[in-house]
Amino acid sequence: MPIHKRPSWALPYSAVTPERVFLNRRTFMAGLAIGTAGLCAPMSLSAAFRPDSLEDLNFSPAPDFSTDEEKTPFEDVVRYNNFYEFGTGKDDPVRYAHEMSVDPWSVVVDGECGKPGTYALEDLVKPHTLEERVYRLRCVEAWSMVIPWIGIPLADMLKRFEPTSRAKFVYFETLHEPDEMRGQRSLFSTIDWPYREGLRMDEAMNELSFMAVGLYGKTLPNQNGAPIRLVVPWKYGFKSIKSIVRIRFQEDQPATTWEMIAPQEYGFYANVNPEVDHPRWSQKRERRLPSGLLSPNWVETQKFNGYGEQVAHLYKGMDLRQYY
Repeated sequence: MPIHKRPSWALPYSAVTPERVFLNRRTFMAGLAIGTAGLCAPMSLSAAFRPDSLEDLNFSPAPDFSTDEEKTPFEDVVRYNNFYEFGTGKDDPVRYAHEMSVDPWSVVVDGECGKPGTYALEDLVKPHTLEERVYRLRCVEAWSMVIPWIGIPLADMLKRFEPTSRAKFVYFETLHEPDEMRGQRSLFSTIDWPYREGLRMDEAMNELSFMAVGLYGKTLPNQNGAPIRLVVPWKYGFKSIKSIVRIRFQEDQPATTWEMIAPQEYGFYANVNPEVDHPRWSQKRERRLPSGLLSPNWVETQKFNGYGEQVAHLYKGMDLRQYY
């Protein structure tokens, strides 16, 4: 098992709340092994998507999922979500996401690249080493979580498709299946489906950008973006698009969903910035879940969600009030 040096951005496992509820859809594959903090191992797809838990396989989760200060319990991670494909309520995804079929799954890769095509999920993932990373997740609505994700550096995946020099941006698209995603067939939806997102190429190739296929030592539940989603921890959560079915390399900046809906509120970059408030609320603080009326858990928001050392150089010379 290869040992990876713990990078400077890594959060300690003491920052993660212990799992309290076992909620699991299906395991990823036989032979999957993920070690303690800083360890990772190759995966096997010989028995992909068996309906067992990872604990039944050759899997060693991080040994310390405890902290004196409770943050982001597993049940909050899987039960409190924005996934408008299933409804606008925070509990709509966990109630209805089981209606979405994720097996089999494929992703179309096209645009300015040398190896376009339609790739089965297994083929996207199997050449890579899975890693476990603990990232902050900051929602534009001023709530936040700390989540241990399992996945692949986005840069490693994108390089396989051989983007050309004309590829300045990467576009992502979510599954559009109204029969299985009731929010997409709602008469009250204001979103022009499918859900769209994008990154500048240097953002996509940054070491923090991550394609997640699991969390808390389990494959992604449907409501959290199964079977594959983006995680960009220095940006507001709506940039971390779920249930991806298309990746496109393109020369022009892509139109993205929330920017199209309300450009005065949601910009293309969406970097976490306590110095730039949302037009309707402050971004200086965030409510770290769990948090209630009688026991509020407010923390100060950090610029770039605390990842400035790794990403601030990407925006050198840019006016982050203009490019919000």
